[in-house]
Amino acid sequence: MRKDLIHTPEGVRDIYGNEEKQKLRVEELVKETIYLHGYEDIQTPTFEYFDVFSKEIGTTPSRELYKFFDRNGDTLVLRPDFTPGVARCVAKYFDEENSSVKLTYSGSAFVNNSALQGKLKETTQTGVELMNDDSAAADAEVLNLLIECLKSAGLENFQVSVGHMEYFKGLCESAGISEENELLLREYISEKNNIPATDLLDSLNCDVKTKELLLLTGDSIGDISVINNLKNKVNNSRSEGALKRLERVYDILKIFGNEKYISFDLGMLSKYNYYTGVIFKAYTYGIGDAVCKGGRYDNLVSSFGKTKPAVGFVILIDDLLMALRRQGVSVHVKESAKTVYYTDSDMTEKIKEANKLRTEGKPVNLIYKGEGK
Repeated sequence: MRKDLIHTPEGVRDIYGNEEKQKLRVEELVKETIYLHGYEDIQTPTFEYFDVFSKEIGTTPSRELYKFFDRNGDTLVLRPDFTPGVARCVAKYFDEENSSVKLTYSGSAFVNNSALQGKLKETTQTGVELMNDDSAAADAEVLNLLIECLKSAGLENFQVSVGHMEYFKGLCESAGISEENELLLREYISEKNNIPATDLLDSLNCDVKTKELLLLTGDSIGDISVINNLKNKVNNSRSEGALKRLERVYDILKIFGNEKYISFDLGMLSKYNYYTGVIFKAYTYGIGDAVCKGGRYDNLVSSFGKTKPAVGFVILIDDLLMALRRQGVSVHVKESAKTVYYTDSDMTEKIKEANKLRTEGKPVNLIYKGEGK
């Protein structure tokens, strides 16, 4: 046997012992909170047809997908994220639903990241999707649920940064910027890279006011005053509507009592093109990337033949657990099993003892000590 077979491939890892107990406990705490808010479980396949995650739908770039063929020659992919699969499922099985549909999932997602990024290629994700509700109240409910999930896991110091895709799109539309240049500009602004953004806007002969607003987008970060300040500056209905929506969502979050965890970032623009409205990420200390990502995607289900607005989020369990450890937050796992040894002479007595303890809900590790052990 090759020696390297005892190692895992790059980007995946084994998890066992106390770390695995803590991870399972964090997942359990998050799911318990989700259930308290009326969500029901859904399970979608680990692999789907390639077209479910195609460029047209706006999900993960093709080069980052794990692709393979079935015996019929169809191209399949390991899911890079859950949302398109859930959207496909809802389009197929929830056709007659008139009320909102609340679904939750857990499992592994697979993204073929560059080795230079230092990220896991298989991650454990838990998330929710609220379908068939296009209201600001639904946006606020999902944001509030996210906050409650992070709190239930033991996280105290975190911030949920909220933006809106329509704000940026409205500015681009009013400036007459093409879709190709909009995507390029989105990349520059997301990376807070103003020099190439300025050069691009100059080359497009964008009007001065809109140019200033677009360049200001990357720096429009802060509390609710950011929204109030921009309301007096924008001059197109699409961007104005986005700001009003964010203001309404914030007002509802104040009723929930969780507005202190909210900040705004109008320069937050996801690589997932299926997002259409509110978009958000949760950040905390001890980890360099978001522990949660989400937003509204009103057109995604229509890619599978049905029209259902939707909003949701995913919590990256591995990153959340890492943040908890680095912040010194204890994850209280369930008690370890009591070890009970037995031999031929006391077998009946010890097995009855183990059965009694297990009946009481106490874990028992029953170990036979045979001759010579």
